Amino acid sequence: MPDLIIYDCDGTLIDTETLYGEVSLAACHALGLTDWSIDHYVDSIVGIPWSDGVKIIEAAHGRALPADFEQKIEDEVALRLETELRALPGVREALGAIGGRRCVASSTSLDPLRRNLAITGLIDLFDPHIFSASQVARGKPHPDVFLHAASEMGAQPQDCLVIEDSVPGVRAARAAGMRVVGFTGVSHDKPRSAARLAEAGALAVIDDFGQWPGLVAGLKA
Repeated sequence: MPDLIIYDCDGTLIDTETLYGEVSLAACHALGLTDWSIDHYVDSIVGIPWSDGVKIIEAAHGRALPADFEQKIEDEVALRLETELRALPGVREALGAIGGRRCVASSTSLDPLRRNLAITGLIDLFDPHIFSASQVARGKPHPDVFLHAASEMGAQPQDCLVIEDSVPGVRAARAAGMRVVGFTGVSHDKPRSAARLAEAGALAVIDDFGQWPGLVAGLKA
């Protein structure tokens, strides 16, 4: 059993990725990036801080984005989150079965991160051990947020296990010297996502939280 399990949030505990993907991709198409598909969005944007994602969109656009580009996306997503955001099936049951020490380490800024965990009814499982890339110098795929979480929790990186749905997240965990499991529960193309996560360094890939307690129990500390 690992000393500490570190959970990514978006796309792992809750399905914000689908909402952000739909809204952001529509905004990109409106800019004229009509050749962008959901795969393009996932490969380029998912798993990194949104501020870095905006820079990628701007580079693809070839000129400055409209001043209200980010705010329009955030406003539309916020409206949908209040009514559509849900925890992934089986999260609470799996975490209860595993027990032990846990925390969240996410690319999402701290206030929205806490809001989303509260909306989905999961915040009590982690509070106050909720950490964000906005608290460190560099976001994923750099290891900073995972190392920050481990330090705050008094854990050694080699004794931590991370669960992540994105390639940048898996790479960040590996760069931090941590073991990492990939998660494809919200992916629209699970075989492709699983292959990419494994290639990035995930020691295993699951697509359902029903598989999580057994996998954790089988790992040596």
